[in-house]
Amino acid sequence: MRYQPLNQQFYVNNRKKIVHEIEEKSIVILTSNSEFPRCGDTSHPFRQNSELLYLCGIDQEETYLVMAPWHPNPDMREVLFIKNPSPEMIVWFGHRLTKEQATEISGIQTVLFTDDFENSLPNFMMNAQNVYLHLPEDIRFKLEPITREYRFAQQIIQDYPLHSYRRLAPILYPFRALKEQEELRTLKKACDITQKAFRKALSAIRPGKYEYEIEAELTYEMIRNGATGHSFAPIVAAGDDTCILHYIKNDKIMKDGDLLLMDFGAEYANYAGDATRTVPVNGKYTPRQKAIYNSCLSIFKETIPLYKPGMTIHKINDFVFKRMEEELVKLGLLKWEDIRKQDPKHPLFKKYYMHNTAHFIGLDVHDVGQRDWTFQPGMVLSCEPGIYVAEEGIGVRIETDVVVAENPINLMADMPVEVEEIEELMHNV
Repeated sequence: MRYQPLNQQFYVNNRKKIVHEIEEKSIVILTSNSEFPRCGDTSHPFRQNSELLYLCGIDQEETYLVMAPWHPNPDMREVLFIKNPSPEMIVWFGHRLTKEQATEISGIQTVLFTDDFENSLPNFMMNAQNVYLHLPEDIRFKLEPITREYRFAQQIIQDYPLHSYRRLAPILYPFRALKEQEELRTLKKACDITQKAFRKALSAIRPGKYEYEIEAELTYEMIRNGATGHSFAPIVAAGDDTCILHYIKNDKIMKDGDLLLMDFGAEYANYAGDATRTVPVNGKYTPRQKAIYNSCLSIFKETIPLYKPGMTIHKINDFVFKRMEEELVKLGLLKWEDIRKQDPKHPLFKKYYMHNTAHFIGLDVHDVGQRDWTFQPGMVLSCEPGIYVAEEGIGVRIETDVVVAENPINLMADMPVEVEEIEELMHNV
């Protein structure tokens, strides 16, 4: 394992929170993520279900967690089912957790092998009236593949149709959104690695290189510092492609005079960093690039202090949208007389700024949480204003990760962001 698991007590406390909220005579069952085929007989790298990670920390495939706090047998009130680390399996695929190691990570005393789950399930179900299951819930995203979670939910409802079934997400997600100190330290580690990757990439950027060469520098530095890799597919976009919000081809040559927009983040212990910087390929911003960059930077710096308890993403957006209009007028991209006449449902600034300013961050780079949720201390969100002038081939986005507090904490405060600092660093490589 490349990282140290979070403290066992963290997972113990998380399970206690859930048990306190579920209905009497209920059980909770969670499964690991699916393994997805890549080609032939190979699969994509496994990434654990974030909900399972949050409650037990077990980071391997074919895992079940059952929480049955009202079970008459105390030994069956928390049970973890893990893959049997048989000698033959280890020869082919390497180390898997022993029962003792799973207990050490999770704090769960009863650990069985996944082969025992099917025979154990009737015991749990006979002693429960309600069953809490998890399926991903996100208004922005509909999952198309039939995952292990979906298959399990379909099967258990078919096999036990007289039980009552409940959604775990409304209970679990608010807890996940509030980060404990242990999580904040882990997120800071992910952000520190992200900063190192950016500095490494700066030393390699120059005209004539391909975008994927810079992606390689980012990847190298992340893995060298203990990250599992990127927390999402990185965006390394030069020239006109800086105005494509989710550009991930990263296959163009960087030209003299281009800007290079890098949106990337390290994943450490399954927690996500997320940063964006926009730099000049030749090491020097043109006057126009600098003007647009500094307009975006002004909004960025003014917005971070707003990440206080009581705010919402909607309120953050309201501030940024107003400031965006002001900066776009200064840049000569909009006129006040046109803004005053605009259709409020289709504001003119949307031509140059199409996305929101914040999203929650944690075990997922777009973590659980909704735009109308009131900020509470310990929540972590991105701050990422951008200005995209497609007709000029200039796209600028600046992003960091912020901990909500009375004095908000920028987790990447040391990551270069000022024009002069970026130019100096690029000049000195």
